[in-house]
Amino acid sequence: MGAGSVTNSGNRAPNWKLASPHDVQTQGIIVSGFGSLPAAQALFLEFDPKPATGGADQGPAGSWLQTLMRVAPITDADGADERAACIAFTWTGLQNLGLSEAGLTSFSAPFSEGMYQEDRLRRLGDRINDAWQTTVIDGGPVWSANIPARKNLMGQPKGSPLGNVGGSPEGDERQVKTATTVHALLLLYDTDEAAVTAWAGTVEQALAPWNVRIVHRLSLDLRLDQNNVGREHFGFADGISQPLPYENVGSGDATVLLDGRPAPQNYWNGVPLGDILIGHNDLHNERSPGPVIQDSEDGKARAAGLTAAGVPEGLLNFGLNGSYMVVRELRQNVAAFWKSLKDEAERLSLQDPSAKPVSDLWLAERVIGRSIDGHLLCPDGKVLPPDQFNFPRNDFLFKKTDPQGFGCPVGSHVRRANPRDSLAKDMASAQTLLDAANNHRILRRARKYGSTIQQRDQDDNVERGLLFMCLNTDIARQFEFIQQRWLLNHNFATLFNETDPLIGPKGPFTVNEQPLRKIVDVETFIQCAGGDYFFLPSIPALNYLATI
Repeated sequence: MGAGSVTNSGNRAPNWKLASPHDVQTQGIIVSGFGSLPAAQALFLEFDPKPATGGADQGPAGSWLQTLMRVAPITDADGADERAACIAFTWTGLQNLGLSEAGLTSFSAPFSEGMYQEDRLRRLGDRINDAWQTTVIDGGPVWSANIPARKNLMGQPKGSPLGNVGGSPEGDERQVKTATTVHALLLLYDTDEAAVTAWAGTVEQALAPWNVRIVHRLSLDLRLDQNNVGREHFGFADGISQPLPYENVGSGDATVLLDGRPAPQNYWNGVPLGDILIGHNDLHNERSPGPVIQDSEDGKARAAGLTAAGVPEGLLNFGLNGSYMVVRELRQNVAAFWKSLKDEAERLSLQDPSAKPVSDLWLAERVIGRSIDGHLLCPDGKVLPPDQFNFPRNDFLFKKTDPQGFGCPVGSHVRRANPRDSLAKDMASAQTLLDAANNHRILRRARKYGSTIQQRDQDDNVERGLLFMCLNTDIARQFEFIQQRWLLNHNFATLFNETDPLIGPKGPFTVNEQPLRKIVDVETFIQCAGGDYFFLPSIPALNYLATI
């Protein structure tokens, strides 16, 4: 579903790193999920805009950031830290900080419009025909950036939240509002729950004089089981499949390192760095676009470390070494998941007494596409063995070894979220389809919240779930494409009238078997409780925000 890496005993494959000076300019969450820091807190912040006029003693709107960075220095990507902090902003948060209009209108449309713009809600499957779907909690999500709806005004800059960038010709769009407004997300990581809770208390106390309010918080963790494996709440090993960035040909010096050397392009999971970090080369050897600001005469932006690299004269690259972070709070109904699959297993066994009986675990593993320990399901009824580090393998394809999904079902979560080469019509086009699939990858950094359920099929009325977080430079091409074209596509691959059995709405799920396939009825097990699109600034961009 989207956590950081699970951890097995024994050695691990080396992780990729950023070369200097990009490592000290980039927030650490880009290169690490902070697996050595299992306890975390997500603090959702709201703050007032700086008044247009004020007294002489009034400081910059971003002054509270200076205070924050003294008690919670934002971690860069140059190596391991005893504890870590990360911060990202919504569009309304940057507006309240006082970022210039030119800067605000230079962001991508998905970020400027927000996750709750009506077209985007439809693409994500959250709200259709003015009605929240069953994959959203009752009453609708509780938090968002609350970005104003687009106006049907002619002559506004394309991409501006106030511009006519695809709105209804009949009139203004209606804003979809939530009860809670979030302007920034601060993530704190530490060695244990007591330490991170105390740290969060220090942060809250430091921000209070600036009237920066914590309007929502989640205690996150990466608790490991007796086998030293990190699992999400349904019990499955998580965070196995991640893209591996490389510096695309022709981009100059080596920016991505693996074992101290330039990282090669990984055949199965390689993505250009420009798909993760703004301002670096993408698949087409073009720098991934990002926001810009005017190069002002006061020199504050340059003093903060912003440069004119890759942007027109008179502008500074505000986005370089930043990224867009997608955040969705996903509640998991663990008891309903296991009880539903147990009932389905009993129904299927009674339906065909001559067939081998199936269990709830057997069905759950096919919903996911991997065994509960994270190993790929294979057509022979076995699983793909672990790699040399005793870790679930991620170097596999589908077209040659499992084209019809007799092992890993065609509609399983794993196969929909990253189809690899499986959508190819024949082996001749498999490489092309693998390259196409890798053009839509996201870097996941999610963590679970809430206590572990004691009996998985017994509801204990405890709220638990996953704070899904992923990084990408093109929200529409990466995250939204995966959600709309793969996960929620009713006609994905060879299927008809099915969606993702894990995160989708109630419906059928096909498990191909010989001689007869099984049709499983799946319920809604995961619901969105809040979310939006955030901008993860570079360290220089963050330093600049603290001065405006």
